[in-house]
Amino acid sequence: MATVTDPPKAEFRLSMLIYDTRYRSMTIQVVALIGFLLLVGFLISNTVQNLATSGKTVGFGFLTEPAGYDINQVLIEYNNQNSHLRAAFVGLLNTLLVAVLGCITATVIGVIIGVLRLSPNWLIARLTTVYVEMFRNVPVLLWIVFAMAILIETLPAPRAFRGDDPEATMKIFDTVAITNRGVYVPEPLFSRSLGDIHLFGTSSMNFDISLDLLLIIAVVVASIFGVRAIKRNADATQEKTGKRPTTWYLTLGTLVVPLLVVLVALGFHLGYPELKGFNFQGGTYLRNSLIALWLALSLYTAAFIAENVRAGILAISAGQTEAAGALGLRPNRIMRLVVLPQALRVIIPPLISQYLNLTKNSSLAIAVGYMDITGTLMGITLNQTGKELETLLLGMLIYLIISLSISALMNWYNNRVKLVER
Repeated sequence: MATVTDPPKAEFRLSMLIYDTRYRSMTIQVVALIGFLLLVGFLISNTVQNLATSGKTVGFGFLTEPAGYDINQVLIEYNNQNSHLRAAFVGLLNTLLVAVLGCITATVIGVIIGVLRLSPNWLIARLTTVYVEMFRNVPVLLWIVFAMAILIETLPAPRAFRGDDPEATMKIFDTVAITNRGVYVPEPLFSRSLGDIHLFGTSSMNFDISLDLLLIIAVVVASIFGVRAIKRNADATQEKTGKRPTTWYLTLGTLVVPLLVVLVALGFHLGYPELKGFNFQGGTYLRNSLIALWLALSLYTAAFIAENVRAGILAISAGQTEAAGALGLRPNRIMRLVVLPQALRVIIPPLISQYLNLTKNSSLAIAVGYMDITGTLMGITLNQTGKELETLLLGMLIYLIISLSISALMNWYNNRVKLVER
């Protein structure tokens, strides 16, 4: 009987790192890593040497020095004696404010425009096509400046609201003032407020969170869970008996009654803006620069989102629509219940890129005087301290963290809504 034995193993030789396919890929990766590290080391060494030659040192101690400049739109307390670090934090909050508002508005407008582009109505389909092509083919910076020019040139000055026969009047029951300096809207106030939570003590990053706001959010979230429980019970009853119980009054009561009780308990009322001196006082003030930036970014990004939505809807087989129509569903319910849920798996991946683009495009805010992270940290702070390397590195790091956070959040949502394939 013949005996089969394993062939003898060859001894390892250095030439095998190049000629043996088992080791060649590893050798290439090690060489590439060493080359990359050498390049990074050279760049860092060269930068430090050049900074030393010009009399500069690398450090971040400047962040604790007084900023010495004002910021025109703030979400937390700030004055010009605060540090550069707090000024950068205020700018970061302004960036996040524009990004969040812009993503929400652009999504709503983009979905509507994307659906209307497929309308059988010839006029509506052409008008939405003109909108998409017009916004997509003009740089967003021009739209930002154009929106700012319209707000400044067409809206009345505060003095137009003065006198017995004023040229301009406040809107919505005399509660909202729209001027060429900005928009003043009623401010929510609480006469029996629960106070604030003070975070981060006396550091430059400290800020307050309203307990009233947290309580309202908690009640709204609890109400939403209650509505979902009502819906599950209704579904179970329908599954068991074939008849769906009437639950609209329970849903409405669950959403409205707890919120009203909390608002009354907190003494909720509105603080209205009033014309005092040369300008309006009181209320919540939205600068024109914020509105122009928000409006331009939303309309510009919505044009791209509309194309993503249109492509997603076209990716769904027409048979799905025909089958839903055969069941007696109306067109709007077919779109909401059948087409859009399936189209999400096509829409969401490019939608992530549009959110990232909107956030990064918000760095153009300095063109209209809106003080975001680019205008504060990488603008005035850079010019005052001369720390261009440090401020730019911090700015790049901040934008990188924001972009990665948006990408992670949207990818998580995409994994939740995508179809599960076997």
